[in-house]
Amino acid sequence: MREGGVASIGECMLELSARPNAGADDWRMGFAGDTFNTLWAMRALTSEDRACDYITAFGDDPFSVKQAEFMRAAGIGISESPMVAGARPGLYAITLAGAERSFTYWRSDSAARRLADDPAALAKSLENRALVYFSGITLAILDAAARATLIGAVRDARDAGAAIAFDPNYRPRLWPGEEDAKAAINEALAVSTIALPTFPDEQALFGDASQTATADRIALLGVGEIIVKNGENPALIHAASGSAEIAAVPVPDPVDTTGAGDSFNAGYLAARLAGDSPETAARKAHAVAASVVRIRGALAPFETIRTAFAL
Repeated sequence: MREGGVASIGECMLELSARPNAGADDWRMGFAGDTFNTLWAMRALTSEDRACDYITAFGDDPFSVKQAEFMRAAGIGISESPMVAGARPGLYAITLAGAERSFTYWRSDSAARRLADDPAALAKSLENRALVYFSGITLAILDAAARATLIGAVRDARDAGAAIAFDPNYRPRLWPGEEDAKAAINEALAVSTIALPTFPDEQALFGDASQTATADRIALLGVGEIIVKNGENPALIHAASGSAEIAAVPVPDPVDTTGAGDSFNAGYLAARLAGDSPETAARKAHAVAASVVRIRGALAPFETIRTAFAL
């Protein structure tokens, strides 16, 4: 990939989670969201000289201010992300059963839904990037007009030389119906150079019989590099160098599986930015994901991420 910064597009939400070993109503607030989780880990794994910017929209409330301050403190910029007067971040609360989480959301009026309202600002945020990353959740929170603006801006960034990475990350309750989801995801894949789908999601939406079927279907849309994740099972790589299965790193006693796929994506993309082959990148990605599921929360400490990546 060429020199330049990384831009990740989407929604970072307020996260409410119960404090470990605390009462049921003792909550702590954090920040998380699929594309933000990925950028967080990429910030840990890339040179300080490489800009990492989160492209979204912020409200003008105190929580939005704290959110932007949190990003800046971690070395994550916001580029030309707009501030929307009267808007506020989305919110979700976590219920944890063992290592598996469930979520309750309040996001219908999230400021991030306005991230593509200013096409010029969005285009400027994507200028001179080595990599632009977005997801099916990014698409799902936007209306049709904003989605079209986003796809156009991403296409322009690709045509200007950026690698475009897309994780379909299908979440049924965010879409009005399967056909809407399929159409939007296919449009996004058609402007992408790297796809990072998860097989159970693809099977649920497209009816794919196997990881190979997922890769073959996406390749027909013109994507040259495809990594089909499958939880604790091997990931399938389909790239110019050929196809390969890369085994996951076993984690006998995971603490929290939130962010496993997001951190895999980060490890893979950071390794590819550094010049590693797809196969090596997938091995490092598995190691990063394994380290994240051993701790509580979607955002692992930078040192934890870096140590896993270096194995």
